[in-house]
Amino acid sequence: MRTTAHPILQPSDEVAAALAAGAPVVALESTIISHGLPQPRNLEVARELEAVVRDAGAVPATIAVLDGVAKVGLDEVELERIATESGLRKLGQRDLPVAAALKASGATTVSATSFLAARAGIRIFATGGLGGVHRGWTEEQDESADLDTLARTRITIVCAGVKSILDVPSTLQRLETRGVTIAGYQTDTFPGFYLHTSGEPIDWRIEAPEEAAAIMRGQDALGGPETALIVANPVPVAQQLDPELHDRVLGEALAAAEREGVTGQAITPFLLGYLVRGTAGASLEANLAAVRGNVALASRIALAWAQ
Repeated sequence: MRTTAHPILQPSDEVAAALAAGAPVVALESTIISHGLPQPRNLEVARELEAVVRDAGAVPATIAVLDGVAKVGLDEVELERIATESGLRKLGQRDLPVAAALKASGATTVSATSFLAARAGIRIFATGGLGGVHRGWTEEQDESADLDTLARTRITIVCAGVKSILDVPSTLQRLETRGVTIAGYQTDTFPGFYLHTSGEPIDWRIEAPEEAAAIMRGQDALGGPETALIVANPVPVAQQLDPELHDRVLGEALAAAEREGVTGQAITPFLLGYLVRGTAGASLEANLAAVRGNVALASRIALAWAQ
């Protein structure tokens, strides 16, 4: 019998037992499985990332919504369903009540995963890159829901910065305004997602997972708004996308989007897809390298937090 605080929010037996025991748990999003990678590699990567968490001594909690139920921790059948089922929705936090009411299924974005992880009692979440303020914000005012969720959700999110297709300086400014703490992991500059660095400075640097856990304890001790902690972990230089190739292809992608009138929610998948094709898959490999590193670091922070 599953342990659950609510019928539409169901931790798996393994995750519920780990949380009850105070054991380390790491949340993982599901959009990279359903929307970010081709089959069958998406399922292979999903299993690989869960294995990284287990090898570190923590429990993975891949999060998705299946038939209206928010699953926090997926079994093998559920993981395969997220990897292979057609027509899965991409669900942000705002979509969760609708999905529950209509018994819909979908993969969770950063905003939805952060919200559900926190509701389930999970403190650490690993992902690739965050959403943020889009280029041309003054005309379109296009801003990811990730930022608002992180401004009111007590979660520690390990990422490789924000997607490099975005306006990075404006995103950092917005995070500062909303009171979201950013700590660079062994770096003084904000990572550039596919790139080791965006070139933008950040105020705080940490050297070890234990320091991240100490910041989390400081958040709890001080109280105040339930904001997130972003641990910005850069992709290694040797595994980053070639910066010149990145800049050239991104420039072409932005021009193509303007030429074809791509806006709104369609712009992110359009630009990311263009980068994958324009770099012959090198951008995807850099993305996966970043995700692997973030999952490994998040697992180490989860162990430090549990201790």
